Amino acid sequence: MDHGESSPAVIHGQCQELPGNMTDDFCEINILLHSSGAWGIGAAKSFLHYALPRLQLQIAIMFLLAQFLHLLLRRFHMPRILSELLAGMVLGPTILGQIPNFQETLFPQEGDVYIDLLGKIGFVFYIFLSGVKMDPKTVTRTGSQAWTIGVVAATAPVCIGLVLFKILERILHRYRLPTCANIIGIQNSFAFPVIASMLVDLKIINSELGRLALASTLISDFLSGFVISIYSICTVGSYSYTGSLAIQSIVLSISLILLIIFMGRTISLWIIKKTPEGKPVTRAHMVLMSLMVLVAVVLTDNVGLPYQYGPFILGLVVPDGPPLGSTLVGRLETVISGLFTPLLITYCGMKVNLIEVYDLTFMRWVWFFICFFLGMKLLSIFCPAVMCKVPVKDAGALALIMSTQGVVQMNFYYSNFINGTFDGETFSMMNAAVLILVATLHLMTKLLYDNSRMYTGYQKRDIQNTSPNSELRVLSCAHRIDDVLAVRKVIEASFPTKESPLSVYALHLAELVGRASPLLIDHQLGQKSSNVLRTQKMIEVLYAYEQQYSGLVTVQQFTAMSLTKFMHHDICSVAFDKLASLIILPFHRKWNHQGKVILDSSVLRAINNNVLENSPCSVSILVDRHKIRRMLPLSSVYNVGLAFFGGIDDREALAYARRMAKSPGVHLTVVRLVPWDLYPGDSQWDAVLDAELLKETRIQGVHQDNIVYREERAKDGAETARFIHAMEDAFDLIIVGRHHCDNMPQLLGLSEWNDLPELGPVGDMLAASEINKPVSVLVVQHQILKKK
Repeated sequence: MDHGESSPAVIHGQCQELPGNMTDDFCEINILLHSSGAWGIGAAKSFLHYALPRLQLQIAIMFLLAQFLHLLLRRFHMPRILSELLAGMVLGPTILGQIPNFQETLFPQEGDVYIDLLGKIGFVFYIFLSGVKMDPKTVTRTGSQAWTIGVVAATAPVCIGLVLFKILERILHRYRLPTCANIIGIQNSFAFPVIASMLVDLKIINSELGRLALASTLISDFLSGFVISIYSICTVGSYSYTGSLAIQSIVLSISLILLIIFMGRTISLWIIKKTPEGKPVTRAHMVLMSLMVLVAVVLTDNVGLPYQYGPFILGLVVPDGPPLGSTLVGRLETVISGLFTPLLITYCGMKVNLIEVYDLTFMRWVWFFICFFLGMKLLSIFCPAVMCKVPVKDAGALALIMSTQGVVQMNFYYSNFINGTFDGETFSMMNAAVLILVATLHLMTKLLYDNSRMYTGYQKRDIQNTSPNSELRVLSCAHRIDDVLAVRKVIEASFPTKESPLSVYALHLAELVGRASPLLIDHQLGQKSSNVLRTQKMIEVLYAYEQQYSGLVTVQQFTAMSLTKFMHHDICSVAFDKLASLIILPFHRKWNHQGKVILDSSVLRAINNNVLENSPCSVSILVDRHKIRRMLPLSSVYNVGLAFFGGIDDREALAYARRMAKSPGVHLTVVRLVPWDLYPGDSQWDAVLDAELLKETRIQGVHQDNIVYREERAKDGAETARFIHAMEDAFDLIIVGRHHCDNMPQLLGLSEWNDLPELGPVGDMLAASEINKPVSVLVVQHQILKKK
């Protein structure tokens, strides 16, 4: 051995004589693991001769090519799995494999075992994390719609498949029948992780359709998994001349499932008990859970069940959410879903050969099965959905979503390919079908279902058009207890009466961690959230407010758990369902008692911006500074100021301020800032509406001592800024509109310094981080009416 090179792994061979003229033979094999670098490699060897650097290069090429293709295809709204599968086809015999010695040099056959192993490990943990993120209790909480759709979708195609298989037994050659049976079984299966991933890509996981799809798929997945398990056990039993083998498989399978459930649940609860409140799970416990996943794989595979069932069941019994479920997902999700699982997809693509196809007759049968059972699956989802009164377009989108395929089906295809059930042609056709189905169904769903359409028909839900003697419905959103305390002060000033009561829908927003499906908890129904302590404090604040104004105020409280990028859908959907006229959002900045900024969250700001764009009613952002110490003693009067420039947002802000002014504990000052000279910026109709509303305000001020109206002239933005800053010392709350005419002289120059466009030029001025005065700001945007 050359000592200048890195030592390869060697299993030394020898021949030892044993008694009775027997010999004990050992095989010898040299595996070159890693080189000592470019200068240490012999002239006759390339670094590709060594397993470790070759594997690193292979992973890098596969990953970079997949990322490059994704950058191109995401412009067409294609999911990432499409790019990963295409990358494999490019590197395989279909395209680059046609180059002489390409695959032998870069992807030699002896190196396949490493990529195969990493891909399978990634898939095993992907299935485990999918089980962790899945809540089995969802099945018991789903309504009749999800149960009807899920059961029919899982059973109808299977029954038709059994009938078709009996017919095929008389037509096809018997050596093709196992292939047909597996194709039919896989085509009729449902994969919850694949559907959840597609809903996230389409950004509709929080919509009504997304929740229905998740619930229905969960039920179908359980049923189809049960059918596949029974089929596998019966197949094992058919290899025996007696029924003892089948009975033994059933007993072992049930025993293993019970063992995984008992041990997994017990150990999970023990880990949670050992973890201090508010702390993540320790690294040792993470290693223990990972070891349990691998043990579950070995045990499941040895009792005759598909090896991924063990990790999936183990994931189901792990409590989702913090501390264990969220920590597992947080620490494993990136490396598993970002690296290892894509390796399996790309590796499957590398085994696809669309150039060499010999048995065209059977390939026609393969495509017949794909198209036939796709149609059966679509019909078995669409028909019961329509019967359950789901709109036709939404029922079509639901059928497309639940019929998609992904990494789970590809793993089934690969397992059959390795076992010899599928030949190379069948495997290539099935993966090509995945490629076509993913692209087609994804695009069709996106074209058929537009999530923003759910708010299109929402008309005239604002404060201006709410009768003074009718109920005002407000949706308040909160991420923390400070948000609830701030919004309570505002709604207390809204003056609920018997003639005009106030309905408050409080939505507590929590980030979805360690779960796959979003959750909307209705606390009126006795449901509880996972973060009981934090939510309970928020509930008690508004419950006390409801008791204080008993008979005048109704408070309904909810907790929405979802990904932060989809939280605006929860807010908009609740506002839509409850016919709210105003949404109150917390500002993304928070101040402490000294007036210093302690929180400036870009995530919360993005949520607010999305709500402003998609809201079905009027929206306001509350900039809260109630924590800042006051230099003057507290007054029993709540002083509210309103800066009026003109426009629909200012009129909406004034309408809300006038409602507050009906309260004897509120003192309202309306300051109208007008230019020195007339300007043609405002439309004639807007000017008429402004004048009419201001006239009504002046008349109201004549009869009420707590309303003051005055006008100030400002020639430019600098004078307006002086007036606005002077208001900061005089008021507890300043209300302003968001949008104003671009060429308004009073605001000239302010837009150029607008750092927060979601607040408008005036709101941006009042929300500046350097202001350390205890004045809160409410920025109001009137409902944006959408055309049908």
